[in-house]
Order: sequence, then structure tokens, then C-alpha cells
Amino acid sequence: MEQTLVFVKPDGVQRGLIGEVIARLERRGLRLAAAKFMQVTEEFAGQHYAIHQGKPFYDKLIAYIISAPVMAMVWEGSNAVEAVRQTMGATRPTEAAPGSIRHDFGLEIGRNLTHASDSVENAKQEIALWFKPGELVSWQRSIDEWVFE
Repeated sequence: MEQTLVFVKPDGVQRGLIGEVIARLERRGLRLAAAKFMQVTEEFAGQHYAIHQGKPFYDKLIAYIISAPVMAMVWEGSNAVEAVRQTMGATRPTEAAPGSIRHDFGLEIGRNLTHASDSVENAKQEIALWFKPGELVSWQRSIDEWVFE
């Protein structure tokens, strides 16, 4: 079963959209494996966004992600990375498909509500950074046989 990291960013938390994100991922058929509400530190933000270090937007990105709490989660299912990214929509909300979270609730790339891992490999690294192994829950839903082949 593929897993992916999702977090509702500070703008999504401030706007009260945590439940909306969770509801859409659940309705999509994905299964929640871990969740925690947390305040990201500057050091942790630097680890998560290390790939962007040195880019013109890096400092602004760090300031934004530590500005308010985030809701971090691990979701799992068949093709979870692709399914989550499709549900979230394109990084630029004005380019996101109608019905996606970013299309329905976002206007600007700097306030695009959520983060979702962009590949299976990155998902594994991000999950390991954000969650300890004991924080992930392995479980079965009674509907799984109707969602997963």
C-alpha cells in the first residue's frame, strides 16, 4: 500500500480547512495512517525545505511555514501520491482543476493551503522526517475491499 505525506499549511489551518482536506481524502477512498497538529520550528522547516535553500523564495517560505501550526498526516492507498496530488490540484491555485482543493479555496501560490509529496521516493523521505515509525497506525477499514482491488 502506497503512503504519502500531506500537511495543511498555516493558511489552511487559519481558514479552518483541516476538516475539508480530511473529508475529501477520505471520500476519495484513501486511509489515514497518522496525524498530528504541530508548530513547525525554523530548524525543522529548514530540513523539510532543504531542496529550496538558496532560492529567492526560501526565506519567505520558511517564515510562512512557521507562522502558524500545520496539520501533518500520512495517507495510504493505491496510487496514493498521485491521487492526493490530483485531489489537491496544481501548485498554482489558478491552474488547479475545478473541484480540487486548491482550485476551490486558493488564489495564490504562496497561500496554496496544502503540501503533498510529489513522488513515492520523496513521500518515504518526508514521512520519515515528519513521523516516527511508531506514530503510523496499520489498520483495515471494513470498506477497504470495496475501495482497493
